[in-house]
Amino acid sequence: MHSDQAGRGEQRARISLARALSKLGFTSRSQARPLITSGRVTVNDGVVKDPDQRIDIERDRVAVDGQSVALESYVYVMMNKPPGVVTTRSDERGRATVFDVLADPALPYLTPVGRLDKESAGLLLFTNDTRWANGITAPEKHVDKIYHVHIDQPINMELIERMKAGVEDKGERLHAKSVEPLDVTDTDSWIEVVLDEGKNRHIRRMLAAMNVNVLELVRVAIGSLRLGKLKPGEYRKLTVAEVKALGG
Repeated sequence: MHSDQAGRGEQRARISLARALSKLGFTSRSQARPLITSGRVTVNDGVVKDPDQRIDIERDRVAVDGQSVALESYVYVMMNKPPGVVTTRSDERGRATVFDVLADPALPYLTPVGRLDKESAGLLLFTNDTRWANGITAPEKHVDKIYHVHIDQPINMELIERMKAGVEDKGERLHAKSVEPLDVTDTDSWIEVVLDEGKNRHIRRMLAAMNVNVLELVRVAIGSLRLGKLKPGEYRKLTVAEVKALGG
């Protein structure tokens, strides 16, 4: 029984070479494939040209152009994303990306945990720990995300109840877990919106369906982690306590 369990554990540890290069913090899976097929990657000193060949990431020795690729320590970074940059590594339209902001050569290969659309700002996470990231973004985990949203009209109880009840848009149900007024004038409002799920452009689409325009949108919290005093464009590593509080 024990040996059978060990065998299954070894089988789970074997992943494709392309995925291994991504998990090792070297490059993305899509960028790894041409590296492998061109013969630049070795496993245990032998050239491997099949990106789908399965290896043991903990035991096999992987190198690119003769340079060993070792497993990086896990890194967790939070950024105050400024508006006007897209949440992607490279953009086919030449737009500035969050990685133009996160331009630190000391950091390993990181990926965003979820995303914020181009015009939205606020708390965005990056990591090379895919298990931790999946625990935050998985819909069934229902991790709260808190947003401060500037809209073009005064908020009222009717609109709050409509946002909580939700709307259908492109086959998806969009609703808010909670809505609270922050600052209301005769012409506009700042409101706090809590989501426990995150569909693409969730708040903007939901409010557009109610004929409400979003003027500004800032994510201020994910779970227990708060944006705090981090200025737009600034970033820092998370503390051990912050990582654990989010499921690490």
